Amino acid sequence: MKANLADLRKSYDKGSLDINAVGDNPINLFEIWFKEAEQSDLIEEANAMILSTLGESGFPKPRVVLLKGFSEEGFIFFTNYKSEKGRSLLKNPKVGIAFFWPALERQIIIKGIAQKISSDRSDEYFNSRPRGSQLGALVSPQSSVISSRQFLEDRLSTLTDEYLNKPIPRPDHWGGVVVKPVQIEFWQGRPNRLHDRISCQLINEVWKSERLAP
Repeated sequence: MKANLADLRKSYDKGSLDINAVGDNPINLFEIWFKEAEQSDLIEEANAMILSTLGESGFPKPRVVLLKGFSEEGFIFFTNYKSEKGRSLLKNPKVGIAFFWPALERQIIIKGIAQKISSDRSDEYFNSRPRGSQLGALVSPQSSVISSRQFLEDRLSTLTDEYLNKPIPRPDHWGGVVVKPVQIEFWQGRPNRLHDRISCQLINEVWKSERLAP
């Protein structure tokens, strides 16, 4: 028997959010919430985030990527620049990011401008990755059509032999992206669907916070 989705209900009652908690810089509140998500035994990958780009087809496309750093500069992740997401964000750098931590009944939505980070910073991160992940960046022509899974396995085997006892170079088409935020919205679930929403917008390099109706 099919479940009746209309009957699925959840009451949100684990916290509240006051506009004063944001302060002068929403990155500070993001750091607090992120650390609490990291420390929760109920959340496996606190740094998993949904990245939405406007695709070459004109349709927006979301996918999950992993946050690898954040500061007042922005939010950093790594990708293949030739992949669908890489091509999309380099053509249209206006992107969206969303974090959802159900165990904490919290969501953060970010609008920002994406740009490549420096080659030196990309090299530093690439060199810190496990060798298998380094090889994976060389193996996969990300987002391209391939003939079979065996194509990847054969390519991995060839490159494993090629770089045996050798450092693995970062490919030029792989590296970091920083999303520089222009708007950050914090969402805390509340009873009766009267959720707390605080929107922070960067105006002339100053953050302005406002409460939104749920």
